[in-house]
Amino acid sequence: MPVTDTSAQLAQRLKTEREARGWSLTELAERSGVSKAMISKIERDEVSPTAALLGRLSGAFGLSLSQLLARAEQGTGLLARLAEQPSWQDPETGFLRRAVTPTAGPPTPLELVWGELPPGQSVAYPAAAFAFIQDQQLLMLEGELHFTQGITRHVLRAGDCLRFGPPDACRYENHGSTACRYLIVLLKR
Repeated sequence: MPVTDTSAQLAQRLKTEREARGWSLTELAERSGVSKAMISKIERDEVSPTAALLGRLSGAFGLSLSQLLARAEQGTGLLARLAEQPSWQDPETGFLRRAVTPTAGPPTPLELVWGELPPGQSVAYPAAAFAFIQDQQLLMLEGELHFTQGITRHVLRAGDCLRFGPPDACRYENHGSTACRYLIVLLKR
């Protein structure tokens, strides 16, 4: 599936989210832990943010990464066809994240997210990226994923399902020779 080119849309959405809250670049930097200079470059679409940076920024806004990407894409259908699902690829690791949940209709606290991590890669998120999530579960579809939340580490294989604990820093690692694919189910507060 091709990756949707959302760079300019994402840059504008980040700026819109910040300005809608009345936050300066400095305030968003303090809330997210991302430097003011980096946020400015991202908003001007001069650099493509990594998964870790987007996790920090979306967490500061009280949004999941998928919600942020969906807002950038402005999805409107009750049916989310594969080719139309907003996706984003981390320029640093090749990690692919796709918002599966249709965005039309009344707001729902349930969100489905497809994740695909290339071999030999890892992605980390700070605890702040999960602070607005009430419950989260990961269903392993293919490959082997080494997942760490806080100090607890799990090795997940196809068919395994993990329910996350309280919000804590997380790390996804693929030590294998093939991509690992998984589905995350989020219940938002």
